[in-house]
Amino acid sequence: MTAETSAAPGLGGTAWEELVTAALLGTDRRGGVGLAAGRERKDAAAALLDEAALHTVHRRAGLRPGPAAAPPEQAQPDPRPALPAAARQRLALLLSDRPGVGGSGRRGTAPDLTELLPQWLTAANAHGYAAPPELLPALLDAARGRTDLRPPALEFAGPRALWLARLNAEWKFALRTTPGGSALPAPEDTEAVGRLWEEGLFAERVALLGLVRAHDAGAARRLLESTWSTERAEDRLMFLDSLRTGLAQDDEPFLERALSDRSRNVRTTAAELLSALPGSALAGRMARRAATSIALDATRSSITVEAPHECDPGMERDGVVAAAPPGRGQRAWWLGQLVESAPLAAWPARLGGRTPHEIVALPVADDWQGELHAAWCRAAVRQRDAEWARALLGAAASPGAGGPGAVSLSERAKLLGTLPAGERAEWVASFIAAHGLSEAFQLLGVCAVPWSVPLGGAVVDALNIARDAGSYPWSFSGVMGLAERCLEPGAAGRLEALTATPDETEDGAPGAGGYWAEAFQRLVGTLRLRAVMREELVG
Repeated sequence: MTAETSAAPGLGGTAWEELVTAALLGTDRRGGVGLAAGRERKDAAAALLDEAALHTVHRRAGLRPGPAAAPPEQAQPDPRPALPAAARQRLALLLSDRPGVGGSGRRGTAPDLTELLPQWLTAANAHGYAAPPELLPALLDAARGRTDLRPPALEFAGPRALWLARLNAEWKFALRTTPGGSALPAPEDTEAVGRLWEEGLFAERVALLGLVRAHDAGAARRLLESTWSTERAEDRLMFLDSLRTGLAQDDEPFLERALSDRSRNVRTTAAELLSALPGSALAGRMARRAATSIALDATRSSITVEAPHECDPGMERDGVVAAAPPGRGQRAWWLGQLVESAPLAAWPARLGGRTPHEIVALPVADDWQGELHAAWCRAAVRQRDAEWARALLGAAASPGAGGPGAVSLSERAKLLGTLPAGERAEWVASFIAAHGLSEAFQLLGVCAVPWSVPLGGAVVDALNIARDAGSYPWSFSGVMGLAERCLEPGAAGRLEALTATPDETEDGAPGAGGYWAEAFQRLVGTLRLRAVMREELVG
């Protein structure tokens, strides 16, 4: 008999089951329990607890060790070169730092190390270094809490990250997102890919489809076609969205069939993807419909608009949503959808052989200009048409700097995303020089990092102007944070003069001078630290 089912020697003769029963029923109803030899009698409840404690110790002491588990397989070796010693110490410091409790308007002069970790990882990956094994747990913990860190962190961690992730459920994200993980096979392994596609969980299948699409767009499309008719509507929508990567004319037949899907959301997404292919049949149909609504007037010097009077079944099949959102006119809603889905290349022939710049400059009758130009903006972004984007953006220094059709900062940022990186930075630099930083934050977010010299100079000049004017400093904290991460480290020398506390102005914000001094000191310190980090990686 065991300690669980009988009285243990020297424990007062009370079985464990009796103790449990007394505890459940209450000692008043059950009566007292036996006491160990030599112990004074106490009240029944205390005696019960004493007896249970003694039994617990006895039971634990009597457990026999189980068979040893098989040791895990050895991790695959990482053939990449080791980090230089100084860079290894820097990584340990970056991983030991924790986000502060303050908001974006934090004070103090110390660099924010958590914001430098992504840059450090990108630079280390460019050098082809292997992660130090002893820092892998901290690196995976950091990536678990920040999804933006996962791609560079897992690349840096290498095969050992997968080995560790199989031993710790908290790091299983590495298995879902890394080729060769237990959930994602290599895209070339067609047998394993097909098996996971048939048997995997939804999240695994989405990740798998994206992985295969990036490797072989046609193979991913064929994989999706193989099970399309049996997928749920909400799953079809998510899978269809993966075709945005590598979208090409070969996808048209499948997307054309998806226009007849039972789900309206699936039909709408398929139509959007087809409209991004100017040579597709859907784009041609939309061009013909839009052409019946947009024309030159009798003098051929302005644009007239006759919006659709109905949304027919053919339009709905091609992705036009019939019901307008609150606050939008129905005909304007239909017109916008037709124009944004029509190939931009069709408009010069329709509007007198003019260039995009000349078309955008034409007056539009009856207050339709806003609707028409906004639809052209969406078309330029969807079709990645840089020439139309330039025309719609207009000159950065023009009044309002919104361009004829960019109705919001978001629209301008999207249009800028279609331009080459150098041209994008030049336009934003001109915008900041003309209009300051009050509306520049979102535009800066689409610029390549590190910022070009002209763009960095424009940002520093605008910050200096705001500082000298005694502007409310916390409103520029977002731009300051971007500057810490995006300015070239070589700009630190120029900024040194701005680290002194400026004199307070009469109409300036109270305490602004001290904040500006700390902010510029932090900026200079961060830039210099980034320069040191670069040197450490060289070794």
